Amino acid sequence: MKPIILPIENQYENVVADLILSIQIKEFNVPITREDQPDLFNIQNFYYAGGGGFWGAFINDELVGTIALVKFDENAGAIRKMFVKKEFRGKEFSIAQKLLETLIEYCRENRIDDLYLGTVSILEAALRFYEKNDFVRIEKESLPEKFPLMTPDNVFCHLTLKK
Repeated sequence: MKPIILPIENQYENVVADLILSIQIKEFNVPITREDQPDLFNIQNFYYAGGGGFWGAFINDELVGTIALVKFDENAGAIRKMFVKKEFRGKEFSIAQKLLETLIEYCRENRIDDLYLGTVSILEAALRFYEKNDFVRIEKESLPEKFPLMTPDNVFCHLTLKK
């Protein structure tokens, strides 16, 4: 079962929201609500309009993972909404890896040289995954001025894509 990675838009907003909210709230007890994430209900304007993107991983037509890119500066972007359903995590499926590679390829094609992300410290496995992919933890104060902060985030990472 190989995942298919596709750009996804507004028609998937409810499926996307259900997947993400169930992981955030039920699995990790992140203090966030549907209302805190209006971007999930306007994928087109929030992600694509500014030069970013939103991708989904599908297995047998089921959405099992997501990743999004907010382009917040000429050559900089922020990773958002990286989630994979629990039963599809790990090396067996490599969904997170394929999603990240898709996003990085898009960044390279669109001259986005710096990738940032914010996450919460309880997501240790996610942090290990990013560090394994050459992201470096940085202090909040080191973030670019225009970085779109999310309230729950307390750990930040950076990846330079310039060779």
